[in-house]
Amino acid sequence: MAFLCRNAGMLLKSGRATPGLLAAARLLSSGAQYEYIMVEKRGENKNVGFIQLNRPKALNALCDGLMTELAEALNAFESDGEVGAIVITGSDRAFAAGADIKEMQNRTFQECYGGNFLAHWNRVSTVKKPVIAAVNGFALGGGCELAMMCDIIYAGEKAQFGQPEILLGTIPGAGGTQRLTRAVGKSLAMELVLTGDKIGAQEAKQSGLVSKICPVDQLVPEAVKCGEKIAANSKLVSSMAKEAVNAAYELTLAEGNRFEKRLFHATFATEDRKEGMTAFVEKRKASFQDK
Repeated sequence: MAFLCRNAGMLLKSGRATPGLLAAARLLSSGAQYEYIMVEKRGENKNVGFIQLNRPKALNALCDGLMTELAEALNAFESDGEVGAIVITGSDRAFAAGADIKEMQNRTFQECYGGNFLAHWNRVSTVKKPVIAAVNGFALGGGCELAMMCDIIYAGEKAQFGQPEILLGTIPGAGGTQRLTRAVGKSLAMELVLTGDKIGAQEAKQSGLVSKICPVDQLVPEAVKCGEKIAANSKLVSSMAKEAVNAAYELTLAEGNRFEKRLFHATFATEDRKEGMTAFVEKRKASFQDK
């Protein structure tokens, strides 16, 4: 960490800082500089990046400033060699109750189309490190879309998911119609998008949207625990595994199997694959170096 801070500082002085290092320098210098999120590292080995949305009066409505800060925090954790997984959560009342409608209300078509409105929201889905959404309370509209951009969703017992944009005279614009359909199937996705209805944690799990349900007060610790399990593996190979699973959404079965095979073969060029298999044969715990 100190090494990263020193090098970020040197690059800042030299004018050669990359966006990732700039974000890392900001994150590591002081979490207080963020207005809409709280950021820290959790886990016994401090290897899980933790981001909490923090607009309590607005039920964590996703304004442009929050999403910009979220992207900066993700860039910082992506650049941090100690972090192997990332958890994103909100409050007990709301993961995120939707996009900030007041911010959108007076936008014109020209502004939206010309400025590619919401394009930068997609950063969550492009992070190479595994991202876990810990959802308590409302995950509606943009909040549901944000959760679905993550790789794993853990839900509190009282969580509610939905895409109510139709009630506002619009449709989901950050992947809601696409990711929800892939997660729960056409019929349920169509019903939720066309009615604006919500589903609870149990139905979300039964439909495949959520992988685990936890008591409200245990949700975040359980999500961090999952992050620790992931971070204990090779970070390099975890990123490859994540890439392979995500490819299943885009490729045919034959194409996906070929892609998987290439990544599988690529692991044999890593020191971590050799260490993992050697440790197994020698009946000891592997010591991965992310190489």
